[in-house]
Order: sequence, then structure tokens, then C-alpha cells
Amino acid sequence: MLPHVGPRAFLRASQVALGLVVLNIVSGAAVRLSDSGLGCPDWPNCSQHHLTPPLSLHPAIEFSNRLVVVALCIVAAAVLVLALAQRPRRRDLSWLSAGLIAGILAEAVLGGVVVYSKLNPYVVMTHFMVGIGLLTVAVVLALRAGRAPGAGVTMVGTGIRRLGRFMIGVLLLAIAAGTATTGAGPHAGGKGAKRIPVPLTDMARTHAEIVLVLAAMTLALLYLLEHRKAPAKVTERGRLLLVAMVAQGVIGYTQYFSHLPPLLVGVHVFGVTVVWTAMLWFYDGLSHHPVLGTAEPALAPAVGGVVGNVGDVGGASAPAEVGASGFVPSGPGR
Repeated sequence: MLPHVGPRAFLRASQVALGLVVLNIVSGAAVRLSDSGLGCPDWPNCSQHHLTPPLSLHPAIEFSNRLVVVALCIVAAAVLVLALAQRPRRRDLSWLSAGLIAGILAEAVLGGVVVYSKLNPYVVMTHFMVGIGLLTVAVVLALRAGRAPGAGVTMVGTGIRRLGRFMIGVLLLAIAAGTATTGAGPHAGGKGAKRIPVPLTDMARTHAEIVLVLAAMTLALLYLLEHRKAPAKVTERGRLLLVAMVAQGVIGYTQYFSHLPPLLVGVHVFGVTVVWTAMLWFYDGLSHHPVLGTAEPALAPAVGGVVGNVGDVGGASAPAEVGASGFVPSGPGR
């Protein structure tokens, strides 16, 4: 019989897991950017007869990334146990916690394939995209852990929600194109590793064009939010998403025209995790979810982008100022 676990403890554990997922992606990029991809030529041992690396830079960097994965496995296992120990047990949190474990195992197996394939660029790309999938699970888990169960109340119209879903797809395409751009670039992860046989300039141009389309969609979304008088917190999230995109774009252009210095490329990889998280956070905020431990008034579904309290006649009241849940719950239940 598992002891009772409160929602606050589970929220903190899910946040730690999210932080480790980001660290895993960034440390994996550090392995590639420092040419340490084959610093440990074996897997799961660093070498054929030794678990730990020798006192050398490249093996130490590669093995450090593996230690992050070990820490992530431990925390993810703890998150799953905590999810099962909650009373009442929430099926969504249990399934997402299990998905976190599955994603980590897939990442670990692909990490071994990367080593044994001698840093095949297509395997490396797959490895990174699976990491983005793992990040998605971790973000959704952290968001849901801080709020009451249920689908929530829509705060915007159907058109805006549809545009938001399309933006997620375009961003995912931009990330995949960016990963392919890296696969065609100079940072192979180790000496002699194969590269994608496409000119770097062509891949970079394709990636940039997709990003520009996404930026235009984001501006159109913000216009619609303002024009249809969406709740202020929804619009605020959209603006923060745009800021994250602009910052990432500046870093991307700077790294390209400065001939891809490894440190700046690493910052750009971290920016990918920030923008993807911001996009999921924004889309999640298109619905209102009561924060755990707070007594908030029920809200009527959005009509034409306006949300009103249940009981308002015809939705004629001013748009309600409601707080969509974030990573950390606030209010009396915090």
C-alpha cells in the first residue's frame, strides 16, 4: 500500500523531471558540439572493460550526459510512484508518468544506436526528435500536475484553437528542419562522422523560411486575440511566445553568420526547448483550468472569443480575467 501523496509534492517532482529533460537535451548537444560523440565508444559502459570514463575531456563530457540520463531515470521512476500514490488517483497523471518512463527508455536505446552507428546523422536526428517528444510529455505532465482534473473551459473561439494547433505543427517542422541543418553542418559530434549530403546553405534557408512562416502566423494570432478581445492572460502568453521566438531567431541568424561557433549553437539548442515549451504553455492556456486548492467561479464556454461567468445572460458581461494554470499553482492551495 503506497502512502498518500499530495498534489504539491507531485507537482515539484514533475518540475524536477522537466528540468532534467531539458538538461538531457542540452548536455546531449554539448556532446556533439565538443566532438565527444565517440568519447565513450561502448554502451552502456564507457569502454569495453570500464564503466566509467578515463580522465580525459571527451569521454568525461560523453559520460556526463549518460549520468544525466541516469538521474532522469531515477526521478521519472519516482514521479510514476508518486502518481500511483495519489488519492484519488488521476489516470491522466499516471499515464503521462508512464509515458515519461517509455520516452526515457527510447532515448537510452537510441543513444546506444547512435554510438554503434558511429554518429549516423539520421540516427542522431531521430534521437533529438525523440527528445522533443519526451520534452512534450514532461511539459504536459507539469502543466496538468498543477491543476484540477478535467478538460477545462475554452477561453477562445474554435478558429484560434485551430490556428494554435497548426502553429504547433509548423514549429515541429521547423525543429526537424533545424535538426537536419545541424546534420548538414560542421558539428558532426566526432571525427570522421558522416554528414547529410545537402548543402548547409540550402538546409539553413529552408529552416529559416519555415520559421518566418511561423512568425507570421504568430503575429496573425496576436491580431486575432486583440481583435476578438480574448482574455488578457491568453494574449499575454501569446506575446511571451513571440518574444521567445524573436530571441531564438536572433540567436539563429547570429550563429549562422558567425560561422556556427559551438557555444552559440548550444545556446540555440537550449532556445529550442524554451520555444517548444512556450508553445505548449500558450496552447494549454487557451482553456481555463482551475488551480488545485482554489475556489474559482465556474466559467461559461467562449463565444466569439469572450469568456463569461456562468449565469451571465447572453455572455454580455465583460471578458473574465482568469488565470490559466502554469507550472506553479498560486493562491490558497499553494
